[in-house]
Amino acid sequence: MNLPATIEKPDYVVIGHITQDITPEGLTPGGTVLYSGLTAHAMGMKIGILSAIKPDFELDLPAGVQLHIKNSDVTSRFKNVQTSSGRMQYIYQKASDLLAADVPDTWLGAKIVHLGPVACEVDPAILSRFKNAVKCVTPQGWMRGWDADGLIVYKKWQDYQDTLSHANIASFSIEDVQYDEDVIEQIAGCIPVLAVTEAQNGARVYWNGDIRRFRAPQMEEIDVTGAGDIFAAAFFTRYQQTRNPWEAARLATKLASGSITRRGLHSIPTRKEIQNHKIEIIEEI
Repeated sequence: MNLPATIEKPDYVVIGHITQDITPEGLTPGGTVLYSGLTAHAMGMKIGILSAIKPDFELDLPAGVQLHIKNSDVTSRFKNVQTSSGRMQYIYQKASDLLAADVPDTWLGAKIVHLGPVACEVDPAILSRFKNAVKCVTPQGWMRGWDADGLIVYKKWQDYQDTLSHANIASFSIEDVQYDEDVIEQIAGCIPVLAVTEAQNGARVYWNGDIRRFRAPQMEEIDVTGAGDIFAAAFFTRYQQTRNPWEAARLATKLASGSITRRGLHSIPTRKEIQNHKIEIIEEI
């Protein structure tokens, strides 16, 4: 894959592995960086995606989304299996790790930087390279280990205090921490703004010692893949625009809820959907 000679400064930089997801329809592109990056793009941001993939990986991205690749022998490959007790995930191969030195210098003036690991592949030290950005994390990939068969299991995030001391805002699902309220409270105490999504129950947001809950509209569930990443990008982007996490959470909850009615990357919200929900939020306020 050929990189452009000059890389334009993006508004929103998202860093992590683009994945190949094994589905009944075959291999499809996935990963936090795609779902979040394309959502932020739909919200009007210029996007920079830093990832590690095999050079022959084929991917079509819209104008306004730049891809900076660290060549890897493989592309990370996952399989998601929905069960009555929740989602089971498998990882079958992992691409190269992403380090602070891999970030293009021309990207360091971005408005938002979002670390979105899926398999412990992102160096948290990347945050220190961005001096003026809103620094965002979706830490699910730092909470994952896997066994010899590739089955992903929960792993306690050991260095969360150090990482979060360099961040402004975080988002993860209650499932990511195995519904452990003690872990949620510990993380909430280390960062100014935290969103915890709870599937069909919506989300809760911690800010300035206060907690507010946001109910999700009931939707027909087709595919939940990427819903948390869509929530996160909408939440981070709207927060950067307004500095109001309550408004950001209202918008993000509605967009993530709508996303589960579509499959794969078709779940990315449209600009019309985003605008309609923004108007609803203004009327509610």
